[in-house]
Amino acid sequence: MGVVRHVVCAMSGGVDSSVSALLLKRRGYFVTGVFMKNWDSLDEKGSCTSEKDCEDAYKVCQLLDMPFHQVSYVKEYWHEVFSNLLGEYQKGRTPNPDIMCNKHIKFKHFYNYAINTLGADAMATGHYARTSLEDEEVFQQSQTPALHALFRDRFEVRNAVRLYQGADRLKDQTFFLSQISQDALRQTIFPLAGLTKDFVKKIAAEAGFHHVLNKKESMGICFIGERHFEDFILEVRIWCSYSWFTFTLGQRARIPGQRDAWFVVDKDITTGDIFVGPTTNHPALLRDTVQTDRFHWITEEPPAELVHTQMMECHFRFIHQMLLMPCTVTLNLDGSVWITTKKPLRALTPGQFAVLYKGDECLGSGKIVRLGPSEHTLRGVRRQLSQAQAARDLERPPEPAS
Repeated sequence: MGVVRHVVCAMSGGVDSSVSALLLKRRGYFVTGVFMKNWDSLDEKGSCTSEKDCEDAYKVCQLLDMPFHQVSYVKEYWHEVFSNLLGEYQKGRTPNPDIMCNKHIKFKHFYNYAINTLGADAMATGHYARTSLEDEEVFQQSQTPALHALFRDRFEVRNAVRLYQGADRLKDQTFFLSQISQDALRQTIFPLAGLTKDFVKKIAAEAGFHHVLNKKESMGICFIGERHFEDFILEVRIWCSYSWFTFTLGQRARIPGQRDAWFVVDKDITTGDIFVGPTTNHPALLRDTVQTDRFHWITEEPPAELVHTQMMECHFRFIHQMLLMPCTVTLNLDGSVWITTKKPLRALTPGQFAVLYKGDECLGSGKIVRLGPSEHTLRGVRRQLSQAQAARDLERPPEPAS
């Protein structure tokens, strides 16, 4: 009889993680379900939604005859995700807490709990994504001792695990996984990699998971839910005398007495002033260049093409599900990158993550920290240059007649 592999599956109480656990069981693995509690409050109706989600996850584990655990990362979420979110807003940026939640909570704390505390051979989540490893290759990673040295051995042979888009491109979640570590990725299985959402729902229905099948899909901030964000911030008593920080570039600004729509094109964090412009595609919202902070490469190193030439053609997005846009990437000495798109994009926003793709591979991401000039600014510069040239032409003495 072969060795039965132990896989710890993150259970959210939703259909995706429930079907993931079912598929792992069908592959013959010993599966443990774990529910993570990461926020500690009631919703607007006075009920704790995480308790209902936990009950739903537990019910699935009972149906599948799986052990069930619950862990709390409330403190870790506050210090490593939510405090970061507040700090980013204070700097005038618009953060993405879901990317940071995956980086710090699911693929760091939960990963360590699954592998080191529960002794699993691998962890699994219900994300629509895939890696370059088959299951058995993932299990082999658990037999390779982890490296704890400050720097990796430069002569070490280590084939990087790559992150690829899932089969369902509409549900693909590599965007949200673009900051996770190579070590966690090496020991992660994505059971839904080759499935579409519709097929996952079909499996859930056939398995009798009706209590999770009919749940509304969560679209809110990771582990906080679908509450109104500004009200939520006021609920936790942060900057209750301010409101400007919740505005983001491109957002519609409702101005009393104005019938036409106006949109946020800039904001001044020192004064709290919000600058608006008419029309949703005002030139002040259009840019083609951003700079990131130090870029996080999924494989830990930049692509060889980028290292050798300092430039690379690939694709880019900064919002989940937006169309991938062709771009040119320039690598800087400090590890940051400049990204220049083939055409100007609307509302490129500091604090959001620039995620790069080469084919169907997600290369990683970096936080946008600087914007290039807007089309409005460039038009103004071109107009000034044209006027200056015209003035010089007027001052030039006429050429003598021949």
